[in-house]
Amino acid sequence: MEETIKFDDYKHMDVDGIEFWQARELQPLLDYSKWSNFNKVIKTAMIACKISNHDVDDHFIQTTKQIELAKTAQRKIIDYKLSRYACYLIVMNGDPRKKIIADGQTYFAVKTRQQEFQELYNQLSEDEKRLFIRSDIKQRNMLLAESARNAGVITPLEFAIFQDSGYKGLYNGLTAKDIASLKSIDEKDDILDYMGSEELAANLFRITQTEGKLKKEHITSKSEANKVHYEVGQTIRKAITEIGGTMPEELPAAEKSIKELVQEKRKSIKDKK
Repeated sequence: MEETIKFDDYKHMDVDGIEFWQARELQPLLDYSKWSNFNKVIKTAMIACKISNHDVDDHFIQTTKQIELAKTAQRKIIDYKLSRYACYLIVMNGDPRKKIIADGQTYFAVKTRQQEFQELYNQLSEDEKRLFIRSDIKQRNMLLAESARNAGVITPLEFAIFQDSGYKGLYNGLTAKDIASLKSIDEKDDILDYMGSEELAANLFRITQTEGKLKKEHITSKSEANKVHYEVGQTIRKAITEIGGTMPEELPAAEKSIKELVQEKRKSIKDKK
């Protein structure tokens, strides 16, 4: 992961010894040729920061810098001093089709298991943890879908079968429809939106491991892709059994969906303004 190792090469330290990154320096590193496009990602990351109940001004400090124009002219442009958490949010809200973003998401997925991010995660409420993990799943599912397409999973029906293969492995033979029925979730709703943080974490692991295995083993058959997804789900289920965890189908559905939580957060933010 050569590109992501370079991430810390862009780190600065202020006079108080606090680390930060400059947005304008990260823009080309993250493969954004236009500031306008990268700035949209920054704005989305700011919203994610607010939703997670963190002070945006602590993580995204707006600054300006002078750039040289023709004939010795100068112009001020906007920049941001970013905390490590801000960089994390930017990468997680970037376009996962860009290799550096995909690699960066893997890099930060590892970082979140280190103390600085674990402490941050532990401070979140259950609903905030759900929002946090669900956001990761949304990004990683995009990569899984791309890997599945490369393996020959093309049509919506084929993709539904592929997804159910993973659920069957993890949920002891249950399809997404079966899980929805078992947990009294409306069929038109996404079952992921009603999972608690523990269940979401198991599914995030299923998604990331399947995506990685499809790539590593160069799977080019939809039947093989389905088999891989099922076996990964089974392996995770076995691990849950071995550590004495609760089977995912036995975990209750959340009272509020992710969409409802996001709406409440946005309303709360709006009311505070």
